[in-house]
Amino acid sequence: MIGYISDNLLIPILDFFYGLVPSYGLAIIALTVVIRLALFPLSAGSIRNARRMRIAQPVMQQRQAEIRSKHASNPKKQQEELGKLMKEFGSPLAGCLPLLVQMPILFALFATLRGSPFADVPYTFNLKVLPADQIATVETKPFNSASHSIFLSSSNHVPVIGSLESGTKLGVGDRQTVRLHTKEGDSFSSVLAKLDTGSSFQPSWAVTRGEGVVSVDADGTITALAPGDATVEAKIPGLAARTGFLFIQALGQVGFMGDAGVNWDIAILVAGFGASLFLSQILSGKGMPPNPQQATANKITPVMITAMFLFFPLPAGVLLYMVVANIFQALQTFLLTREALPENLQKILDQQLAQQAVTVTAGAAGGGSPGRLPFEPKSRK
Repeated sequence: MIGYISDNLLIPILDFFYGLVPSYGLAIIALTVVIRLALFPLSAGSIRNARRMRIAQPVMQQRQAEIRSKHASNPKKQQEELGKLMKEFGSPLAGCLPLLVQMPILFALFATLRGSPFADVPYTFNLKVLPADQIATVETKPFNSASHSIFLSSSNHVPVIGSLESGTKLGVGDRQTVRLHTKEGDSFSSVLAKLDTGSSFQPSWAVTRGEGVVSVDADGTITALAPGDATVEAKIPGLAARTGFLFIQALGQVGFMGDAGVNWDIAILVAGFGASLFLSQILSGKGMPPNPQQATANKITPVMITAMFLFFPLPAGVLLYMVVANIFQALQTFLLTREALPENLQKILDQQLAQQAVTVTAGAAGGGSPGRLPFEPKSRK
């Protein structure tokens, strides 16, 4: 499904925007905005539900405890009253369905930006080499890799599959050539010959695991040398993998640390991702009563995720999408926090804010700080 969405929805949109503005960086931004606008109703439902549950949760927990205590001997009545409670405030799980519905599209978008034209496209073949006297007893099955759309020009791309006709099990001394071809069966080399692209898109071949087990030639021919497991990888260059955008040196560049030292463009993108995530979390709590546990999580989570992405191998094009998507999410959150709440939730929120104001006033009058426990010493001025 993800490959189908990528080939038939996202890539055509990408082609359209690249035709308007011949910049793959701008095309990524435009594609991200279009997808986020299309998913706006679903993500808005999740944001609204999270906001409402944050207000209603204390009341719901109290009411649930009362219902379970009052109707402990009558499970049917208990379920009936709990159902009424959910009808009144909504279900905490209601925000999960919109997220699940949009996940395939977001995964497809992520996969699109990790492949051609923004990055070199790998085809991986995991092989098992058996002794020559054992391979005859093994049933061989053809192996086909996943299909990847390879951009050969800004307006021409073709889905390419990697195949091993005799499968991934070989006997010592066997030779087998990996066939890269289109869905229609045309070889990838013949497609390149028709377009006269020279060597720009010729795949590179390498043994990434088990160098003593197999060897691979420049044309993709694998030779089994000794029993064991091995991995062969073909990599087709991405059209825009080495294309820059603004301060980004190359959209296909991967990793915070490179051969020449720190990749500062990646560092800036990751920092922008963390800042936009932090802003979105702050806006989600706008107008809400303070929640110390939530406030702590809001501070720690962006730092942890940002630190993780510093060392997670994501291409610069994917990080650009993530920053733009987070900015859009922050804007969406800001707009939705200004919406009027249902009357019952607004009444609860007003009570929570009033109670918080009384607590703060009492704490200040007593020389303490809000939320100070009885055994904690008063602050000295």
